[in-house]
Amino acid sequence: MSDIIQLLPDHVANQIAAGEVVQRPASIVKELLENAIDAEASKIELIIRDAGKNLIQVVDDGKGMSETDARMAFERHATSKIRGTEDIFKISTKGFRGEALASIAAVAQVELKTKQQGTALGTNIYIEGGGLQFQEPAQTAEGSNFLVKNLFYNVPARRKFLKNNNIELRHVIDEFQRIALAHENIEFSMFHDDEAVFRLRKGSQMQRIVDIFGRKLQPQLIPIREDISWCQLHGFVAKPEGAKKTRGEQFLFVNGRYFKSPYFNKAVQDAFEGLLMPGYVPTFFLFLELDPEKIDVNIHPQKTEVKFEDENLIFALLRSTIKRSLGIYNVAPSLDFEKDPQLDALMQKAFPSKSNGSSGFIKMPEIIVDRDYNPFLEEKGFMQVEIQNLTDMYHQNISAEPSKINLFEDEDFDEDIMRLPNGYWLFNKGDKTLMLDLGRMHRLVVSESTKPLKKGTTNSNALLFSLEYHMNEVEKTKYKAIKKFLPELGFEMSVAYESVLRIDAVPEGLKETQVMKFLEDLFESLDYKSEEEFMEHYRNQWSKMQSKSRFDFIYKKDAEQLIRDFTALGFPEFLPNGKRCFYEVPFNDFKNKF
Repeated sequence: MSDIIQLLPDHVANQIAAGEVVQRPASIVKELLENAIDAEASKIELIIRDAGKNLIQVVDDGKGMSETDARMAFERHATSKIRGTEDIFKISTKGFRGEALASIAAVAQVELKTKQQGTALGTNIYIEGGGLQFQEPAQTAEGSNFLVKNLFYNVPARRKFLKNNNIELRHVIDEFQRIALAHENIEFSMFHDDEAVFRLRKGSQMQRIVDIFGRKLQPQLIPIREDISWCQLHGFVAKPEGAKKTRGEQFLFVNGRYFKSPYFNKAVQDAFEGLLMPGYVPTFFLFLELDPEKIDVNIHPQKTEVKFEDENLIFALLRSTIKRSLGIYNVAPSLDFEKDPQLDALMQKAFPSKSNGSSGFIKMPEIIVDRDYNPFLEEKGFMQVEIQNLTDMYHQNISAEPSKINLFEDEDFDEDIMRLPNGYWLFNKGDKTLMLDLGRMHRLVVSESTKPLKKGTTNSNALLFSLEYHMNEVEKTKYKAIKKFLPELGFEMSVAYESVLRIDAVPEGLKETQVMKFLEDLFESLDYKSEEEFMEHYRNQWSKMQSKSRFDFIYKKDAEQLIRDFTALGFPEFLPNGKRCFYEVPFNDFKNKF
């Protein structure tokens, strides 16, 4: 029987390796930006076309490469950062595996112009599909200029799996933001199809965050800082009003490298316990500085997952430090003067020689508090009696005797309606008694009312005074993608200057006080493939804004009108997501209780 195992040709091996390193244009952007940072650049420019599918160009003013290094950089497992196995556990740079450029060159057309500082000539090298086409001396600026063209041109099966330009651009912006946030001492700029997306100056961490996410975030940011012998933590968390329903503005970095960690995200979430509405997550930008030997960044091809030697310690450090900062800035309900017991126990285990207060840590003062003391429970005093009386009066008022209303003026019969203390309502419909969730009923009524939205059918209300919405750079890009739809929906708005959106008219039914929040929600998710997808998202946001919770329907007249509107829809039992709008009360079962 003949032998069947053989070595793969280099170009095939490189294409297979590229499957791990190069998943989409954003993967290339990440690698090239990180290489520019490792080259000690002070200014980096990213230029892309068609969301990076046809061109990704990164220009830096870093150290540049020699003629030999420029060629070697495209060989697999060629790197200037690792000499032995032990070096893998001392990584302080970004790119280090020595496979990225080889993988990129295997699935694209790559040109590199580079020149070292102080030399007369640079070098120009061109590689196509993994094969060297030419290398020659060239006049070029100091630093490096990478051009990656026609991604996956030689692997059409991979190219067809790329998403539409809006989605791919969103991924590119994500990578750009992560790298720019961690290097505020470098000037960054980004252009897409010849239009500026970001122009980021050098400055402080606060300036970098505000330049990316907009100045409206600045008043919400609370500084976080803790310096101990083995770890430094710094950065910012946003106040509860800056919380989001998505995880788009949650950033963790270690030694200047972005990473993902659901475990550490939970530490931050725990620090906000009792401060956030259900379904919301905090906004944060947190930076850890550790000995490189205490972490392993080599466990994921995209290097977005990091293994920590002292994971539990860092969890406790994050939770305790953030909770304390929230208290200092009067965000938490009360100051937590005690040390986090979890952090204290872990510290003693990890550093037993420093637990006695001799060095390294400061012993916190002990405060003795009677946590069982309650002034309202002493001898059933006047205050407790009054509170009880007020509570009883409240329940008596909202549980008042049922009021008679006529829901159908052309039919001669009355219907009973009564509000329960828990916010639900009882309603007699024919021979049945129903428990109603007016909040869900209202959502369905609003949703149905927005279905006919088409061009020219939405009335506008002109504002007496124009409103100004300050867009961040991402929102500017999103606005360009949807501005053609807004006039037919009743909006009149335009970019007044720089990043300011001036709003002169809004759709009928949108209150002036709701405009800013509505636009913010509209910009939150904009990966649309078609106008239909945008309209679906718009209707959803409009419905959420117009809907009220069941506790908002206090007045009988509101409930009456809603039931009329809901009846006109045929009194449907379920929302489209399967949740009930009402439930039949089984009164026959109650008879057996007496």
